[in-house]
Amino acid sequence: MAATAVIGLQWGDEAKGKIVDLLTDQHDIVVRYQGGNNAGHTVVCNGQTYKLSLLPVGLLRPGIVSVIATGVVINPQALLGEIEQLRSRNITVGENLLISDRAHVIFPYHIAEEAALEDSRGENAIGTTRRGIGTCYRDKAGRSHAIRVGDLYHVDSFKTRLREIVTQKNTLLHALSPSSGTNGFAPLDAAKIESEYLGYARALKPHVTDTTSFLHKALAAGKRLLFEGAQGSLLDLDHGTFPFVTSSSSSGCGIHSGSGVPERNISRMIGVVKAYTTRVGGGPFPTELNNDIGQHIRDVGREYGTVTGRPRRCGWFDAVASGYGARISGVDCISLMLLDVLSQLDPINVCTAYEIDGEQTTDFPSHVEDLARAKPVYRSLPGWKSDISNVRQMADFPKQARAYLDTLSELMGKPVEIVSVGPDREQTIFCHGS
Repeated sequence: MAATAVIGLQWGDEAKGKIVDLLTDQHDIVVRYQGGNNAGHTVVCNGQTYKLSLLPVGLLRPGIVSVIATGVVINPQALLGEIEQLRSRNITVGENLLISDRAHVIFPYHIAEEAALEDSRGENAIGTTRRGIGTCYRDKAGRSHAIRVGDLYHVDSFKTRLREIVTQKNTLLHALSPSSGTNGFAPLDAAKIESEYLGYARALKPHVTDTTSFLHKALAAGKRLLFEGAQGSLLDLDHGTFPFVTSSSSSGCGIHSGSGVPERNISRMIGVVKAYTTRVGGGPFPTELNNDIGQHIRDVGREYGTVTGRPRRCGWFDAVASGYGARISGVDCISLMLLDVLSQLDPINVCTAYEIDGEQTTDFPSHVEDLARAKPVYRSLPGWKSDISNVRQMADFPKQARAYLDTLSELMGKPVEIVSVGPDREQTIFCHGS
């Protein structure tokens, strides 16, 4: 295979990092192609837990090259902090990490602007991580306020542009600030930011290159690529639950634009889902459980954000939403995660359709106002009420668990080929020849 992609099909947090880690040995290069340090991947390896936001999971394996590609937005301070964290745990980060010179850079004004915009929305806040991701992507699209990693090495033009941008951003931030004076808005200092970011540039320089050229040469040389998605398909800027989405193409649609690698080079697309549904932040969530069952799922599944620590909203599996995610991302098969979390629940419900204004549909609404009115239509399945965390082959699952897997496969229209029953690498069952 030329390339494989691992894509989340829900609202993110599907445990994609574990699957990327498991598949890394079959590949030469791992590519992160969108998002920023608003993403979070948790990987358990040899009893050690690693939490990554910007760095690709491939860095945890020797001999693998990890690429932060063009579509990622980078906070250099956060990136250097992650690199130092891994090095402090004896993980090598050197020539095995490449950073695109085309990737866009997050600055302090992006973070301040995003916080001000979120505060201004009050109860209607989108629920961003307040890390400047969305405002950086907005400047990328607007172009005039955008600075890319490679620009940091053209020092004279960088200094000129930064001063112009900071002057305009100070005007904007002052207008957005609810108050002024000693306790209100404090203007950003362009000279201080300039010095800070040129220092980051020096530290990152050994890793910075034209990753698009590198990836094309790697494909020509027969190297195997693994694309590591961040967030999930339902958070896709164009195809997700807008405006409660991320600011990049987080479905399979974003791989080409975020990496420069044509989709025809990807021979296998793996869609990742949890055995239930979660989301963080605002937006409609038809199967959400604001009750003891929802809290049980949150506690057993440790459903708290890798990046923010925020408790995740939890609910039954939504086959309408996940099936839609599978279609827009064009996945070939499903990896179902955290099946063990449901082991004590009986019965277990699965949403098979929505009822909106008295009519049933299996189509995922394109507008959040319609999704907010959607009432889930459930199919009730018997639980298995037994510990499955030690299961290592499909034949050993209780028949109720097998029935649950078959039901989700039927509803999403794709085979379930990987099942996870715990955080460790060995707590994974590969079936159908995966």
